[in-house]
Amino acid sequence: MEVILNQDVKGLGYKYDIVKVKAGYGRNYLIPRGIALLATESNKKVQAETLKQRAYKEDKLRKEAAVNVEKLAGITLKIGAKAGESGKIFGSVTNIQVADALKNAGVDVERKNIELPGDGIKTLGTYSAKVRLFKEVVATINFEVVAE
Repeated sequence: MEVILNQDVKGLGYKYDIVKVKAGYGRNYLIPRGIALLATESNKKVQAETLKQRAYKEDKLRKEAAVNVEKLAGITLKIGAKAGESGKIFGSVTNIQVADALKNAGVDVERKNIELPGDGIKTLGTYSAKVRLFKEVVATINFEVVAE
């Protein structure tokens, strides 16, 4: 079964992509929740017209993402966290704190587009994370978790 995605779905595709899914997944999950439309001929024509109109907008966003990649290449963020004497953090550093640090550095990124190593960072040290700025534009940032 082919469907047209109405929003980005991790592991499946991006908004306006036509993807093949199993019939049950499409009928019982994607379509009822408004995540996708059935890929009929008329829906494909509407989608093609929408893609034509969005092409120049995506080009602009891709260029902005490339500029942000260069900004991020030279930045090492410092994230403060309360920690014990052994270097273990009370709680953990998540993508929310990394997104706030990036916002303070001048790059606004949604927290869902930041991938941290493991489940969360629970010790002091230097780490790297992947930041998806646009569909295929991914930057790697370095940050240091320091004790407050």
